[in-house]
Amino acid sequence: MGKYIELTQENFESTVANGVSLVDFWAPWCGPCRMLAPVIEELGEEFDGKANICKVNTDEQQDLAVKYGIRSIPTIIFMKDGEIVDQMVGASSKQALSEKLNSLA
Repeated sequence: MGKYIELTQENFESTVANGVSLVDFWAPWCGPCRMLAPVIEELGEEFDGKANICKVNTDEQQDLAVKYGIRSIPTIIFMKDGEIVDQMVGASSKQALSEKLNSLA
């Protein structure tokens, strides 16, 4: 398993409260989400100690998906100190995600 953090209702706020966070809203049945999974794991390794790389299973955490207005998956939200600063919908390249994280760090 990579260094990403599985977020739930219980740990979401405390995890994203400080620093830069990438949050991947996904589901096991979603093809593009499965394609993105190895990229998220790689980012978890590369940004270990620099940013929180997180995943939210929308099937298990429906309240979080509703709270953040997730209408299609995968949706990636970028947060800084608990505030949403950007969002990407659909599978994105590792380079695009890395560049966005580096611009926020």
